[in-house]
Amino acid sequence: MIISYKSVKVTEPAPGITRRVLANSASLMLAEHTLEKDAILPAHSHPHGQLVYLLSGKLAVEMGDERFTAVQGDSFVIAPDIEHRVTCLERAVALDIFTPARTDYL
Repeated sequence: MIISYKSVKVTEPAPGITRRVLANSASLMLAEHTLEKDAILPAHSHPHGQLVYLLSGKLAVEMGDERFTAVQGDSFVIAPDIEHRVTCLERAVALDIFTPARTDYL
């Protein structure tokens, strides 16, 4: 299955944040999130494992008791059911891989 970037539906899960669901199967999902400066992804958790790779920008990440700043080229793992929150410090684009796939994104 090939997903054409031009054909992917764009959604807005929170103000200043857009999402594109890219290649996915029942067990994996690739999503792209674009965050405008000062956008906030509110605190939430989910039963999916998540890998994040920051293509560009700068994010302040709160994950459980951990706080850190992620910059272009950084990657991190969010374990299932861990509450996390993101504040965008400068416009950013992130790739997220979820396992299993997030049916709520489809």
